[in-house]
Amino acid sequence: MPRIPRFFMNDPRAAYHIISRTALPGHNVLGPEEKDHLLNLISWLSQVYFVEVYSFAIMGNHFHLLCRMLPGNQFSDEEVKQRVRLYYGKKRKIFFYEDMLKKWKQRLGNLSRYVQDIKQRFSRWYNKRVDRKGYFWADRFKSVIIETGEALLNCLAYIELNPVRAGIVEKPEDYRWCSLGYRSRIGTGKTFLSLDIGLPRYEGKSEKKRLELLREFIYGKGEISEPESGTGKNFRQRTRYFSESLAIGSKSFVKETAVKLKRFLGLRRERKTKNIKDFTEKEMAFI
Repeated sequence: MPRIPRFFMNDPRAAYHIISRTALPGHNVLGPEEKDHLLNLISWLSQVYFVEVYSFAIMGNHFHLLCRMLPGNQFSDEEVKQRVRLYYGKKRKIFFYEDMLKKWKQRLGNLSRYVQDIKQRFSRWYNKRVDRKGYFWADRFKSVIIETGEALLNCLAYIELNPVRAGIVEKPEDYRWCSLGYRSRIGTGKTFLSLDIGLPRYEGKSEKKRLELLREFIYGKGEISEPESGTGKNFRQRTRYFSESLAIGSKSFVKETAVKLKRFLGLRRERKTKNIKDFTEKEMAFI
């Protein structure tokens, strides 16, 4: 039976929560060296592809990414050339022509190719390292559409709290393979991560101030300290919305997504939207 085509939103508000699990048995397939290599791949390829990465967490048998693909028409041919050179390295000579640049512009804005590149390169490295053959990752990655703004901020906090929920650390910044831990080590200088989450209270702030606001919100959601007033449901327990829904966001955004999904799949009826109770001070919904 052929696979159902993956549904992506052609909408600048649409980010994606990506989840991919290993096919190998055990909870600690990814050790420190494997996690470091996977993080390096994510960092490098996030500078190649037209992607804005907000958060990540690399666990013992899976990883999370929260990202948004950027439209290719905002990148010049010269920027595309720079990214292709970064992809192939300095040693390879590349001859650019119009059709090639067009194909690369389409590829670099494709979420599936981005995640596929990360996973395939890691699989080849891992199999060569341990002298094995076969699949490393289990089936296709999951993707949940997350509206930028409040929904994205809450999903980001949920991802950062993965190592806390797993009992590995008490504070997320003590875990070097989640983005808060990465930001704590690297600082607020230039990285592959973005803090432009689409909320007015973050706009016009310095990177340092944005990181402070983000850390405060995450601590509140994880009940690590006194939570912010009005932040709603805490994420000390697993919350299925972020991993098992099709889309999360404002009621209007989720409704629009349901209509587009109906057309995409040729369904007779729209998927019903459901409200999320005690989620945030804003009204949120999911399908």
